[in-house]
Amino acid sequence: MRLFAAILPPASVIAELADEVAQLRALPGAGQLRWTGPDGWHFTLAFFGEVPVEVLPELEERLARAAHRHPPYELKIAGGGRFDDRVVWAGAEGDRETMRKLADSAAAGARRAGVPMTDHRPYHPHLTLARNRSRLGLAPFAEALAHFEGTSWTVGELALVRSHPPVPGVAGKQPRYETVAAWPLGH
Repeated sequence: MRLFAAILPPASVIAELADEVAQLRALPGAGQLRWTGPDGWHFTLAFFGEVPVEVLPELEERLARAAHRHPPYELKIAGGGRFDDRVVWAGAEGDRETMRKLADSAAAGARRAGVPMTDHRPYHPHLTLARNRSRLGLAPFAEALAHFEGTSWTVGELALVRSHPPVPGVAGKQPRYETVAAWPLGH
């Protein structure tokens, strides 16, 4: 199973962002981008890749412990940017330090459960909105997001999410995400 740990924003917050993204999709060149859909918007904490079924119980136990070690915290989707001219993303404001520590704990728990965690980049909370395979410059999209500020919410759980890749060769298809388990933050 292809799995990752994530924070899933509430539906009302997703709806606010969807309104903002609708405006981005009206910008020149937007049709050249592969836009993600609101049903897949999340903040990845740790990506695990392919996880054997026999490792899943230990991974779930470790993620439950990680969730209980960190308190609920305030977060909002705000601002945005781009990773070079490859990805347009929305950012996060609020208690990013607790979010980073939760991400570190999720990755450490996965390592202890036997999941090889080879990607050790500094944590940068973001929600992917669009991917670019063309030569289109993404600066106008990042600039349009710069002043976006969604409603704050209390992050109360850590989710383990399964990614179902799109069918190869079918244009416009996106991965489908399924929450496998979730644990409340705090004791």
